[in-house]
Amino acid sequence: MKTILATLLLSSSLLLAQQKQTVLHAARLYEAETGRILSPGEILVEGDHIVSSGSHVDHPAGAEVIDLGDRTLMPGLIDAHTHLFLHPGAEDAQTFEESVPQRTLLAAEAAKQDLLAGFTAERDMGTEGAGSADSAVRNAINSGLIPGPRMRVSGNAISITGGHEDAIHYNPELHVPSNATYADTADDLVRVIRQQLKEGADFIKIYATGSDRLRDGVFSSPYQYTEDQLKAAVDEARRQGATIGVHCSTDPAALFAVRAGVVSIDHADQLTPETMRLMREKQIYAVPTFAISEYFEQHAATPAAAASRHAGNQFHIAEFKKQMAAGVPFAVGSDVGPFPHGTQAREMVLMAEYGMKPADVLQADYVHGARLLGWEGRIGTLHLGAWADVIAVPGNPLDDISALTRVAFVMKNGQVYKR
Repeated sequence: MKTILATLLLSSSLLLAQQKQTVLHAARLYEAETGRILSPGEILVEGDHIVSSGSHVDHPAGAEVIDLGDRTLMPGLIDAHTHLFLHPGAEDAQTFEESVPQRTLLAAEAAKQDLLAGFTAERDMGTEGAGSADSAVRNAINSGLIPGPRMRVSGNAISITGGHEDAIHYNPELHVPSNATYADTADDLVRVIRQQLKEGADFIKIYATGSDRLRDGVFSSPYQYTEDQLKAAVDEARRQGATIGVHCSTDPAALFAVRAGVVSIDHADQLTPETMRLMREKQIYAVPTFAISEYFEQHAATPAAAASRHAGNQFHIAEFKKQMAAGVPFAVGSDVGPFPHGTQAREMVLMAEYGMKPADVLQADYVHGARLLGWEGRIGTLHLGAWADVIAVPGNPLDDISALTRVAFVMKNGQVYKR
């Protein structure tokens, strides 16, 4: 037994000795937990994890030193609302014009573009008709076959018949499929959730609201599930160790979802005081997705459509300020896909433009994003034991948050992808 233990210890020591050591040096380092900027900044990476970080770290003999100059070292960025299986153009048309294999190849390229833009972890909020193909992309990334962020995937989103993402305006004789999976009852929700988790989903996405309307200053959207139905869904997901995030623009659906126990309200155009209070108490995150709204306004088909989009965006910005004042916790999610992958750092610029302090935007991305993805302590931090997911940006992001759109260096899992 002693011989076996000695052999195991020797093997472990040799393995550690063989792990590559890298020292990253730059003019500054952003400390996510405290929001401080340290100067200078250094990180010691061993293999796929971080050993230490601060103004100065040990420089082991033989370690590679990468000097990134007048830049700021930061944890890899987190996007809590992506669509790898979408690209600019008509979303509904992509479902029936492109095969799932074609869309999967495009998703692999999208994952690469997101990684090169500094996003080392993402929560993909539905394949929009490609079923569980996102599990294959996640697995290919994890096995090193293709480059991309760490992924939490949901498979197809879930919606009601005739609801959000259904093929409503087509010839019914053609039987054009929905971009979501149908579930009209609590029993349907449980059945679909079980199937999606069986096929590899990490979490579940549900469309809790339908089409949005803003008329005469009044915003509305029909709820798609009752509180009891959402509670049945949350209970089933939780039974299997999964969570639920909802596409939800307003109440009463948001209140139903929050009471049921979802982990995020994505879009959150308008929330009542009671919903905001519960979100603050339960630490349920609002994910505003401003970047997609800006893109749709800028690329509207007609001046009238652009004016309508503009009015909706201005309404959401005003509500966002009310939500901040009420203490609603936020995570950063861009809804990238309908706009080009690799450009979604724009979301953080917009959140700052609309009134959130840059330091709070970064806290929303790193601290809240890590919790939302279920990787707290492993992503969104440069502390001991975290995965070695590191980026570097020019200047100081607390002074100019748009620096996040100009990522100059990307390391994920200890491997350099951009330098």
